[in-house]
This record gives sequence, structure tokens and C-alpha cells, in this order.
Amino acid sequence: MYRNLCATYRFIKFVSIISVYLLQGTAIYLINRDPDVRRKRLIENAHRYGIRLVNAFNVQVICKNPIPHDEGSLLIGNHVGFIDILALMSIVPAVFVTSGEMRKAPGLGQITEVAGCTYVDRVNRMKIHDELKELIGVLKKGFRVVLYAESVASDGEQVLPFKKTLMMAAGLAGVPIRPFVFNYREANGGPVKFEHRDALCWHGDMSFLESIWGALQLETLVCEIEFLPLFYTKPEDHRAEIAQKLHAMVSEKYVPFVDPNKRLENSLNS
Repeated sequence: MYRNLCATYRFIKFVSIISVYLLQGTAIYLINRDPDVRRKRLIENAHRYGIRLVNAFNVQVICKNPIPHDEGSLLIGNHVGFIDILALMSIVPAVFVTSGEMRKAPGLGQITEVAGCTYVDRVNRMKIHDELKELIGVLKKGFRVVLYAESVASDGEQVLPFKKTLMMAAGLAGVPIRPFVFNYREANGGPVKFEHRDALCWHGDMSFLESIWGALQLETLVCEIEFLPLFYTKPEDHRAEIAQKLHAMVSEKYVPFVDPNKRLENSLNS
């Protein structure tokens, strides 16, 4: 009962912050006619509200190897749910790459629109080359861009294979890739357990509200974003090899959720 009351209070606080964020973001969108100036101010606004939102969720964000504030790069890392987006947004202003399906979703579409996001079609891959050109254009204008190369959020048990094409935008735009790793470090003042997974990872058939509610029921949360060394690519590089190398760098540092039943089963079979 107490946990649900605390979660309800945090949810009301979350809705209040999002409402003000949408109003302020809409004002920025309408006032600024120049699309690049508009995007710059939108991502700065999203950065400020990212800080407020992680506080609303009682999330402490640890940043290892912070990057220069003005670094122009393509950030590529693992993705488990909306909390890792908020955590990264609270650290660095950036243009996030998200799906066209998200853009059409009621509420979420408006949230991403006034965050200065750019969109890709996860269903119709015939548009991939046009999307690559758009991403190259955003990078060439000096914006830092975040690409979740897994394409979807994982269930936390592993880093999913990286999609190859869009990450080539870095070499084509003449900017480096900055890999990063997101990990949960503590939940409710103790170690992160497999039982916390559904509260921390937005996966499967879970709705956005289900995912939020699960996270809000946790009293405290500590997560970590570690930025890895810059990774340089050239337009002629083999995209599959780049994807494999980046995936290996991120996977090496990622601490997965481990199902104790599977661990026992593997132990008995070995």
C-alpha cells in the first residue's frame, strides 16, 4: 500500500513535469522559425527537463568518463527502456533518433517532437537511405546525435545485435562515434536483481504506462553511463565489421540481468 502511494505521488509529479515541458517545448517550437535554432533550443530544453525527470524517479545518474559538452559525435550504446533515455538526456543535450511509430503514438509523439528528435521507419526499410542522408545532415550541422543501434529496447539479458546502416552516418559526416554503456547499479538501496527487470526494462508487450509504473514503485535507483573511447570510421569501412566491433565494446562493459532459473538449469546441464 505504501509503495503504491509513493508511486502515485511520483506519477503525479512526473505528469506535472511533462506537462510543463510540453508547454515550454511547444512555445520554443512556435517561436523559432529557423529549424536548426529551433532544434538546438529544443534539445537544450529537453536536457534541463531530463534532469528534473530523473530526480522525479529518484534516480541517481553516475557518469564515467564524461565527454566535452561541445563534442560533435554519434553516440551509440545499449537500450533497455525509457530510464536510460532520461539518464543520457540529463547528462548531454543531444538529438535522439527514434521510430516513426513513436512519433505517431498519442502523447509520446508530442514528447519526442518537442525534444528535437529525428525519426526513422523501423517497418519500411525502403526509406533507409533517405534517413541516412537526413542523419548525415544533422551531424554535419554540429549536433550530437544518439542512435540506439539495437533498434528496440532489450529485455536486459543481453545487448541485442546492432543494426548496421545508420551508424555509417558518422564516417560519411566526418565525425567520430562515441560508444557508451548503460548499466543499472543499485535498486532500492541494494544490488540489482532479476526480479527488478520488469520494472527497469521496457520490453515485450509492456505498454509505456506499465513500464513507468513499475519504475515508479522502486524507492531509489542508481544507474551508470560510461562513455568509451572515440571510435573513428571512414565511408569505405565495412559496416558489418564496424557494427560487430562496437557491439563487442558495449557488450564487454554491460552487466546483464541473469535469470536464476536459467543459471541453475545451465549449471545442472554442465
